[in-house]
Amino acid sequence: MKAFLGGMQGIFSAAIIAGLLVVATAVAAPTVSAQTRQREPNSEYASRRARLAAQVDSPIVIFGYTGKESASEAYVFNQETNFYYLTGHNEEGAALLLIPNSAASKGWTNPAKEIFYLPAHNSFFEAWNGPRMAFNDRGIGEKTGFASVEDFDKISGDLQRLGKIYSTFYTLLPGASDAGYPHLQNWQTWLAKEVPNVKFGQIEPKIGALRQIKSAGEIALLTRAIELSIDAHLYAMRNIQPGQYEYQVAAPMVAIHQSGGCETEAYSPIVGAGFNSTVLHYDKLGAVIQDGDIVVLDVGGQYSGYTADITRTLPANGKYTARQREIYEAVYGAQQAALAAVKPGARFDGPNGLRAIALNYMNAHGKDLHGQPLGKYFIHGLGHHLGLDVHDAGDPNRPFEPGMVVTIEPGIYIPEEKIGVRIEDDVLITDTGYKLLTARLPRSPDEVEKVMAEGKKQRVAAPSAPIEKSKSAPAAEPSSH
Repeated sequence: MKAFLGGMQGIFSAAIIAGLLVVATAVAAPTVSAQTRQREPNSEYASRRARLAAQVDSPIVIFGYTGKESASEAYVFNQETNFYYLTGHNEEGAALLLIPNSAASKGWTNPAKEIFYLPAHNSFFEAWNGPRMAFNDRGIGEKTGFASVEDFDKISGDLQRLGKIYSTFYTLLPGASDAGYPHLQNWQTWLAKEVPNVKFGQIEPKIGALRQIKSAGEIALLTRAIELSIDAHLYAMRNIQPGQYEYQVAAPMVAIHQSGGCETEAYSPIVGAGFNSTVLHYDKLGAVIQDGDIVVLDVGGQYSGYTADITRTLPANGKYTARQREIYEAVYGAQQAALAAVKPGARFDGPNGLRAIALNYMNAHGKDLHGQPLGKYFIHGLGHHLGLDVHDAGDPNRPFEPGMVVTIEPGIYIPEEKIGVRIEDDVLITDTGYKLLTARLPRSPDEVEKVMAEGKKQRVAAPSAPIEKSKSAPAAEPSSH
């Protein structure tokens, strides 16, 4: 307990509070509160729905989250991401029905090709949680982008009428993406009771394929999340030092995200020092950072639903040891080799895939303490798609196409030496190659040490001096929804 109190002492010292206030003003101020998402124009969501509906000649029904998926007091409502991608709606209790063009010839009399279902107003709920949209609000069609907005209570009857003329519906069926709260299973059970004679097809792969190619609006929101996350990593790079708890490194990074408008973290922050740097998803953040430790920082914010995912590996005292630098350079070189091959048509996996390129580089550039190549310590994939989910939807090994956003993140983890190194950057695939969205954040060991030395010099000269003003782009104007 004495050690714990010693660690807590000074966390909220005047210098740190002043520094965080400076960070809050340095980051471009959000134009909306963090709980009011910016969204794309209604026309973009309508285009996605049209492209999806054109792929199947059957009704498609998808349900949003109810708001009861978590009992946590700290729960921040985040819409089911496939539903959000198609609707831009981030409130509880909605549903979407897409009706095929063939329905009219089969006896369907409603001219609507898509129906959005919303609940009625609930004065008791709204007294606690604030106003929500309802199906009978004035101007609800213009707000949501749907010509037909109906009472949620009507969905059962509509589905039953469609069930008389279609033998198959498409929906989001339970699977790996429903591993936590059984949202998809609950609605699948309900559907089976409402339309017992209908078979159900999985629509998730088709939505995932659409989600892999980002719109201009999505790229703008991703860029905002990434820029705020870069600001946070730069602050940590300048201010990390031995004697801090791991959580003392993470806390100001989260504060920078929040001050810039992030509604939540993209994932639990990872700050692992020493042996903890070798634990890939380490999130305890309870150890004291020791002089000579190497520290993995995998921290990213979520802005208007879109996630950043960035990792840097820092020497706690500002200088890599010779062995740490050797491992770091093997990872950095592997990332450089993989990036050189990033272009349309490239893949993550396969004999000529990006992971194989990174692995081959590692095996040719260093040994462990037993003379074995370093490649066996690269125990995860080279990257993944990024978007509304950190590990975004779609086929992970689909050949790259312009408009995709992916991570490139080689890593080597050697528990025996208490050395873990991961370097993770976010990349936009272009017509001719790629754009490094995280280019503003140093990657090479020399650049990292330079920034850390500058930070140390600044702390000595003026402990509460401001960091340089953020260069992240200002947030775009939000829509009315």
